[in-house]
Amino acid sequence: MEDYKVKDLSLAENGALSIEWAKRHMPVLSMVRRRFEAEKPLESLRISACLHVTKETAVLIEALKAAGAEVSLCASNPLSTQDDVAAALAKEGIHVYAWRNQSTKEYYECIRNTLNLKPHITIDDGADLVTTIHVEQRDLIQGIIGGTEETTTGVTRLRAMEREGALRYPIIAVNDARSKNLFDNPIGTGQSTLDGIMRATNALIAGKNVIVVGFGQVGSGIAERARGLGAKVTIVEVDPFRALKAAMLGFNVASMNEASSYGDLFITATGNINAIRGEHFLKMKDGAILANSGHFDVEISKGDLEALSISKRRIRDCVEEYLLKNGRRLYLLAEGRLVNLACAEGHPSEVMDLSFSIQALSIEYISKNAGKLPVKVLEVPNQVDEDVARLKLRSMGLSLEELTEEQRAYMKGWVSGT
Repeated sequence: MEDYKVKDLSLAENGALSIEWAKRHMPVLSMVRRRFEAEKPLESLRISACLHVTKETAVLIEALKAAGAEVSLCASNPLSTQDDVAAALAKEGIHVYAWRNQSTKEYYECIRNTLNLKPHITIDDGADLVTTIHVEQRDLIQGIIGGTEETTTGVTRLRAMEREGALRYPIIAVNDARSKNLFDNPIGTGQSTLDGIMRATNALIAGKNVIVVGFGQVGSGIAERARGLGAKVTIVEVDPFRALKAAMLGFNVASMNEASSYGDLFITATGNINAIRGEHFLKMKDGAILANSGHFDVEISKGDLEALSISKRRIRDCVEEYLLKNGRRLYLLAEGRLVNLACAEGHPSEVMDLSFSIQALSIEYISKNAGKLPVKVLEVPNQVDEDVARLKLRSMGLSLEELTEEQRAYMKGWVSGT
């Protein structure tokens, strides 16, 4: 197989410095790596990974290599690769196939190159790697003992495969870990989404009407952080319970048709297609900004935007201006792709420390239980989830209260009353 394919190998020195910076802010994964180096739990295993090629991902890949695995890596988004990091990994002997601004054809060619390793374990972020295996390269399945999935969209796709009887090997839904839901999705995506928008536009958030479409784990975090920056936040939701929760937390709640007329900044986080479409664009004020924080570039209808426009131009790096037939201008960030990774650096290292520690330990769990796991989408083992949460607290200098024996007995009993 081809050793690597990156944009520019001369960027490796800068990439190595970025990885070093991330490593210093990822203490839990560093602890996992030290144990992996000593025990080699992944000795002779081959791992193919489809992840955002960032400095934090590099720290995970290095930990897997230290554990004895041979690793190949491709990007899970055409715009999310940090080219200097990809170059640094290539210098380290990782089979990396990734560069920023890939075409769709190049993106899938890199996935196929990654699969040339003939993996025993897969790591995915969005399930494009897994679906490519199941659709194009089914001969690889017999050699695969399991996989992991990093993000909500990917887990949704994998559960659909499971329901239809299409899934052919066990996959752990790292995205659904309790600690990741509390930490990664709302806090990490919340901060990095606003970071991406501000880097791309240099726009003031305070005082603006920010419309957050979707109030799940990701959308709720975005809404909280936009409010913290002084925005007037409106939530658009299809789920009555989430909408009610948003209202009880003090957010305005409206339909997309209502919100489209007064929003200054629209951020999608639904995981669904065409959350913002033609009839909404036509109601938007001149200068409205459109950003997406869902995994795929389908939440803002680019087809409708093109059809309603008489011209389009790149006005800033990461910002495209659409001049509509009604004379108003709308600004789409990052071609409708993940704004936090395309316009910024993704989650802070401290956040990915937790998520990628869960990844590493879930992969170790798969290797130790090869052939014993049911072919379905599996939860992260509770012990792995809890261990990582405890290690993260310890790395932050925080301590837990311990139950007394009396309290343990009380919680197990039923006789004691008022």
